[in-house]
Amino acid sequence: MLDKLSGIEQRYEEINQLLMEVGNDYQRAAELSMERAEIEPVVEKAREYRQLLTRLEEAQLLQESEDEDLRLLAQGELAEVAPLAEAMEAEIKNMLLPKDRRDARNVIVEVRAGTGGDEAAIFAADLFRLYTRYAERKGWSVEVLSANEIGIGGYKEIIFLVKGRGAYSRLKYESGVHRVQRVPVTEAQGRIHTSTSTVAVLAEVDDVEVDIPESDVRIDVYRSAGAGGQNVQKNATAIRLTHLPTGIVVACQDERSQLQNRLRAMSILRARLYEIEEEKRRMELDETRRSQVGSGERSEKIRTYNYPQSRVTDHRINLSSYNLAGVMEGDIDQFIDELATRDEADRLAAVGVSEDEA
Repeated sequence: MLDKLSGIEQRYEEINQLLMEVGNDYQRAAELSMERAEIEPVVEKAREYRQLLTRLEEAQLLQESEDEDLRLLAQGELAEVAPLAEAMEAEIKNMLLPKDRRDARNVIVEVRAGTGGDEAAIFAADLFRLYTRYAERKGWSVEVLSANEIGIGGYKEIIFLVKGRGAYSRLKYESGVHRVQRVPVTEAQGRIHTSTSTVAVLAEVDDVEVDIPESDVRIDVYRSAGAGGQNVQKNATAIRLTHLPTGIVVACQDERSQLQNRLRAMSILRARLYEIEEEKRRMELDETRRSQVGSGERSEKIRTYNYPQSRVTDHRINLSSYNLAGVMEGDIDQFIDELATRDEADRLAAVGVSEDEA
């Protein structure tokens, strides 16, 4: 770890020198200033850490003194400095972790009914409510982009945008298969059924980040099949986009304006394509790091909601909560916090920042 810190400190000094020589090249100056701002906190922390290590070394030497007073003084110094150094070491390791550039972004969440018929669609609506309540707790806003409702209060599919700084950093752990075990409201004999819904969490991306040539997209315009207002029924405002190279299909019909539906559909398409490219990049960087927490496979059964036992279990971390009612109202930070901690530990191992290096 000290070698990594030395390299960062050396780069910091190089940037300072370059800034003195940059002259009137304001764009270059801005780039260098931004890079310096990113690594400056690490440099400052590294210097504090080295000072603590120096104090530790001096105290360890004093422990070997024949003077009893000096030995006692050294023991007191060690008792004070050793925990500080350990805590600062952990802090620096976290600072050295590669950052996910998507963490601060808004997210597009797609919830789809899986196995279980109408009950799966009702569960999809329950999950939508859960994430809406979670967003409210965080001070984020939720905007429905597309919805395919069934008549009994469920969704075959609902796609919504969650706007708020850091939304992706928290909700990214929700991707996967969610399973519910309960007696459906449609079940007359009171038998417990198991149903599933899938959740996909995609970082919102800008136009410039994903370039989609017009020739790659087929656009179909049609009348909405939903129960919207008069204009929705009379005019062909619904949009279906088909991305020809990948076969991805996105449909939006909730807006009265054809243009708005098209913009929303393009936003969803960009997010899906971006996620595909990010997944390829992650696999290329480290094919061995496909942990339970980090892979985000949609086929994974990540969590079970057991109503008879009032229990929610996250299978990736083997953590259970018996406050199912609270979880369904958006109280999921206990799971996300633990998932984030495990993910952080995995990434520390992946980049080789180990105890031995320190």
